[in-house]
Amino acid sequence: MVKITVLPDDVTFEADADTRLILALEDNGIDVLHRCGGYAGCTTCRVVVSDGEPSKMTKAELDKLEDQGNLGKFRLSCQILCDHDMTVEPLLRLHEEKLDSPGNRPKDEITPDPEWVNKPNS
Repeated sequence: MVKITVLPDDVTFEADADTRLILALEDNGIDVLHRCGGYAGCTTCRVVVSDGEPSKMTKAELDKLEDQGNLGKFRLSCQILCDHDMTVEPLLRLHEEKLDSPGNRPKDEITPDPEWVNKPNS
């Protein structure tokens, strides 16, 4: 089990190491958006990782962040596994948006099938 701390809520919970961060957040009452259903398509599941940022990322996340000019600004929680302790801040929350739901629940496994790459220095 790893420890996930969520700011600014100052909530800490434990998650299994093979759990997607987006699901760990949602399953612990954090109302983060995931409008594309966890496919690295919409970037609404964005989080700032202030401690414990993963050194690897999926190629899908890298491509999406580079295409939008957001590499180094935030990460996509749908593309991160809870494999170590992290402190994160979700940037788009359901209670702050005019939406009826955060989006369809993402699958348990990372989608699309992950191709892992080293996170570039940004």
